[in-house]
Amino acid sequence: MAHQGKKLINDPNDVVTEFIEGLVETYPGLQYLDGFPGIKVVLRADVVGTTYDKVAVICGGGSGHEPAHAGFVGEGMLTAAILGDVFASPHVDAILAGIRAVTGPMGCLLIVKNYTGDRLNFGLAAEQAKSEGYKVESVIVGDDCALPPRRGIAGRRGLAGTILVQKVAGAAAAAGLSLTQVLDEAKHASEMVGTMGVALSVCTLPGQVTSDRLGPGKMELGLGIHGEPGAAVTDLQPVDLVVSHVLKQILSKETNYIPISRGNNVVLMVNGLGGTPPMELMIASGKAVLQLQLEHGLAVDRVYTGSFLTSLDMAGFSISLMKADTEILQRLDAPTKAPYWPVGVNGNRPPAKIPVPVPQSGSTRNEEVLIRPQELNEQGYVLEAAIEAGAKEIINLKDKLNEWDGKVGDGDCGSTMFRGATAILEDMTQSYPLNDAAETINEIGASVRRVMGGTSGILYSILFKAAYAKLKESAVITPRQWADALEAAVNAVSKYGGAVAGYRTMLDALIPASNTLKESLDAGQDPLTAFLLSSEAVVSGAEATKNMSAQAGRSSYVSADILSSAPDPGAMAVAAWYRAAAIAVRDKLQN
Repeated sequence: MAHQGKKLINDPNDVVTEFIEGLVETYPGLQYLDGFPGIKVVLRADVVGTTYDKVAVICGGGSGHEPAHAGFVGEGMLTAAILGDVFASPHVDAILAGIRAVTGPMGCLLIVKNYTGDRLNFGLAAEQAKSEGYKVESVIVGDDCALPPRRGIAGRRGLAGTILVQKVAGAAAAAGLSLTQVLDEAKHASEMVGTMGVALSVCTLPGQVTSDRLGPGKMELGLGIHGEPGAAVTDLQPVDLVVSHVLKQILSKETNYIPISRGNNVVLMVNGLGGTPPMELMIASGKAVLQLQLEHGLAVDRVYTGSFLTSLDMAGFSISLMKADTEILQRLDAPTKAPYWPVGVNGNRPPAKIPVPVPQSGSTRNEEVLIRPQELNEQGYVLEAAIEAGAKEIINLKDKLNEWDGKVGDGDCGSTMFRGATAILEDMTQSYPLNDAAETINEIGASVRRVMGGTSGILYSILFKAAYAKLKESAVITPRQWADALEAAVNAVSKYGGAVAGYRTMLDALIPASNTLKESLDAGQDPLTAFLLSSEAVVSGAEATKNMSAQAGRSSYVSADILSSAPDPGAMAVAAWYRAAAIAVRDKLQN
């Protein structure tokens, strides 16, 4: 169902002019023409057209694609950017004003994305400027590889490859080349680049409702940067498969959109469409580099990853490939003051990145390599059953823990615990010395420390390390030693984590368990009964957190109304593995 999109704006009609005002306040090297609202032109603050002694490079189009194109104004790239309203081509008067403002005796080059409105408006402005005596040339960029070869006059759409063309042209102009030479390099670059995008959502225009055209679990291949339909709608796929499809489409020999063949060198740009986190873009980049090298036999000379030409808040990315030669790489590496051109990319990249080895421990202690015993004693069998049951219960509870944590935290408790439980089960079959309880507890801590990140990971590492230290004090481990080890572990978590009973943390499950275990043993209960009673206490303690106010962790920032909708997920995780372990011990001993 369509719904009103949420935007941090004022009047939807003012978003472009207010964006420009914020942009030039942020970057001292940028300025704008005093022609609002009709003329929206961002230009280099150091350029005066009548005296500018280099070719001016101008690009533009509808807004909503930020940082393109105003964010690429700066020495070594664009001299000016002409902005239309959101997804609307700038009108002729605005383009003409931009030409007049920055064009000197060397003339100007207009870089135009291949959309009918842009071609017409920039074309008419160019003709008018020529009639006024300006030297003007244009290059049309149509790098879209998603749709079949052109039919009629529309041709391929201009996409993120335009940014690479801007950089080549801007560097050529900064080097002092003539207008004809800058035009030739820009045309060459535009013929060497191809782009295809994939979207997980459509975009929301300011002041309008969000379309529901792409339903849950769907993605669209070749979606246009204005939200126009693409080549196909399909089920959401892993990014490996998405990247593979996009690269094959760009490099297709059937369409032959760009002259790239096995053995060539290429430049890769992975461009976010506005609503895609850097993490996902970097994943796509890494997969794209590997596939280009291994499957397509291409050398990847440069990789640019980020949001360059977006579509408001659209979730998705586009991939651009440009055939590289020495001249193109020189232009891409040339310095620029354009604020949104990525830094840190210039220079030759190695064909393969070999990770730096992890520094070895400075400890001189020769650590014994632990392995699983070939035969287990009674303690080993019981310990194995308890560990397996607890880990499997956490694995089964993953989604529920994430659901609770999504309400009161960051939503990853289940996933974090799942990683730990999975590692424990895997390591237990290989390296846990199950006949030695203390060393097994230490190895559980090592498994957890290796795979569990965040606060949960370190707290569990402390928990198991403290328990191990206490168990090592005794040659023979009795139920009383287990109780003492649990108490020591609880105290260590409280000491280093800072929480105590009632803070709505994992301790609100562990403390009742520890207290009940010791009290039951002191009262003369047999060890199994004491363990089961403590497992009931751990569950009650965890469930009671639903009525507690949080005083530690991310939950402490959450309102009481929201906290009351879910128990503490960390405490519930403790209750799950502890109770499952107790039941498994009972079943093992009673068989």
